[in-house]
Amino acid sequence: MKRLVITGTGSGVGKTTITTGIMKALSEEYKIQPFKVGPDYIDPSYHTMATGIQSRNLDSFFMDDGQIRQSFINGMTVSKANYSIIEGVRGLYEGISATNDIGSTASIAKSLNAPIILIINSRSLVRSAAAMTLGFKALDKNVQINGVILNNVKSRSHYLKTKEAVETLANTPVLGGITRNEEISIKQRHLGLIPAVEKEQIKDLINSWGKLVKDNIDLDKIIEILNNCEKLSKNTNPIWNKTINSKVKIAVPFDEAINFYYKENFEALEANKAQIKFFSPLHDEVMPDADALYFGGGYPEIFKKELSNNSSMIKSIQKFSKDNHPIYAECGGLMYLTKSIDNVPMADIFHYKSCLTKKVQGLSYTIADTIIDNPLLKKGEQFKGHEFHYSKVEYTGNNNDFAFEMKRGKGIIGKYDGLLKNNTVASYVHTHTASCLNFANNFINLAKEQSNRQ
Repeated sequence: MKRLVITGTGSGVGKTTITTGIMKALSEEYKIQPFKVGPDYIDPSYHTMATGIQSRNLDSFFMDDGQIRQSFINGMTVSKANYSIIEGVRGLYEGISATNDIGSTASIAKSLNAPIILIINSRSLVRSAAAMTLGFKALDKNVQINGVILNNVKSRSHYLKTKEAVETLANTPVLGGITRNEEISIKQRHLGLIPAVEKEQIKDLINSWGKLVKDNIDLDKIIEILNNCEKLSKNTNPIWNKTINSKVKIAVPFDEAINFYYKENFEALEANKAQIKFFSPLHDEVMPDADALYFGGGYPEIFKKELSNNSSMIKSIQKFSKDNHPIYAECGGLMYLTKSIDNVPMADIFHYKSCLTKKVQGLSYTIADTIIDNPLLKKGEQFKGHEFHYSKVEYTGNNNDFAFEMKRGKGIIGKYDGLLKNNTVASYVHTHTASCLNFANNFINLAKEQSNRQ
C-alpha cells in the first residue's frame, strides 16, 4: 500500500492548499485515497472533493500504532486506491507534549513507515531553508524526509537559489516551488476553513490548486517516492468491537448545518448490522423511521433560523427522545437539542440556552470517564475524543444530569459533559470509534432493546 505524508514546518505554510492540489492533480491519472492527521472535519471535505474518495483521519491520541495501521488499511481496502496522500497537522513534530510524539504528524509517519515531503514557507529564506530542513531531519532519525516543497517564493531566481541551498547543504531534493499568490486562499470561519460540502464554488478553487501543482511541482518525483516507500507492518489492532447480530436503523442528520462525522464511526455501526438512514434537519419535514439517532456536529448557529422554522422536524425529534429512543449528539448536535441558539428556539430537549461567543470555549483533546450508563458508554468506561467550539451552554442545573466527568478538556461546565435525559446524551466531545471501541455495540444494543419495548 503506497503512502506519502505531506507536512509542514508549522501552521500556515500552505499544507492544505498544496496537499489538496497534489491530490487533485494525481487523481486525474490515479485513484488517490486521502487521509488527514489529527481531529479535523474541514480539510478532509476538501480532500474528498479533490479525489472523489472519502478522506479519513489518522490520530495517535485516539489510536495506538496498530489501530493507525488498521484504519489506514481499511481506507485503502474500501477505496481500492493506487496511492494514499496523508496531509499532516500543524508542524511535523507538533503534538500534545513538548517531548513526545503523541498527536503529531511524525507519529503517524512512523506508525505507517511512510516517507515525508516537507513544505517550507520560504518567504525571505535561502540558506535558512536548508538549515530548517537539516533541523527537521536531525530531530528524529526515524522520520523519512524524502523531499521539500518551497512555498511563497518571490521569483524564479529566488526559487532556484533556495533549491540549490536545500539540495546542496541539506542533501534533500526540492520537488517544486509555489510563487506567492493571495488569490488561492480560502475564506475562514470561526472553526477554520469553510466546509466544502457548503460551497459548490470551492470546486473551482480546488481545480486551480490542481493546476498550480501541475505547473510547479514534480509529480513524477512524487510518484517515484510513493512507489519506493517501505513495507507496512502487519501488526494491527481493531478500531471497533463487532458483536451485534440484530439489525437496527440509525437516523443520521447530514446537510449544510450538520455534517461533522468520522467515516469509521459509520463503519463501526454498519459492521454491527446497523442500517444508516441520512436525512436533513434543514430540508426534510420529519426524521426518518429509525431505532436511534446519531446527531453529529457542524454549524447549526449559521442556520439557526432555518432549523428553528422547521417545526415539524423539531417535533419529530422531540417525540423520538420522549419515547426513549437512543440519541447521541456531539457539539453542533448538542446545540440543536438545547432550548435555543442565540435565543432562537431549538428542540428544547435540554432546557438550557446555548450561544456563540467571540472566543474559543474548548480546543483540546479530551479524556472522559463515564459516571452513569448512557447510549454511548456504560458506567466506568473511559474514552478519548476532542472538542473545538466557540459556543457555550448556559447551564443552570445542579450537575446531576451529566453522563461524563472530564479528566482532560473543558466539557460543558466545570469537569462535566454529556447532558443526559431519557436515552438522549449530548456532549461537546467528538468521539472516534478507535478510542471508544464499544460505541457501536452500546448504541445498537440500547436501540434494539427500546425498539422491542415499543
